Amino acid sequence: MTLFCIGAVGYSLIEILWRGFTHWTMGITGGLCFSMLCDMNQKMKGHILWVRCLMGSALITAMELITGYIVNIRLHWGVWDYSTLKYHFLGQICLLYSLLWFFLSIPVFFLAGCLKTHKK
Repeated sequence: MTLFCIGAVGYSLIEILWRGFTHWTMGITGGLCFSMLCDMNQKMKGHILWVRCLMGSALITAMELITGYIVNIRLHWGVWDYSTLKYHFLGQICLLYSLLWFFLSIPVFFLAGCLKTHKK
């Protein structure tokens, strides 16, 4: 639960800094992503950083697609729309943000390592 809360608050703050606002569904998505990334980091600790970041980006992008499909396409809440960006898919994911998730994975994995060490 701690990891979920850190991810929910952390992602919401990043989104507020990036675009000026957030939505409660992004808190849930951020919490789930952070929890899964921490688990992924532990399971992939023998892999080099760029491989973990690539997997982290894929995980976050997949979660963004799932969340976008539910909240934007099915429920029509209009939380975000990437359809004006190049290389998007259904306006829910795009190459630009997948690249940003790659780089965001670096501090997330560092933090995950610190939390794992602190937990012991």
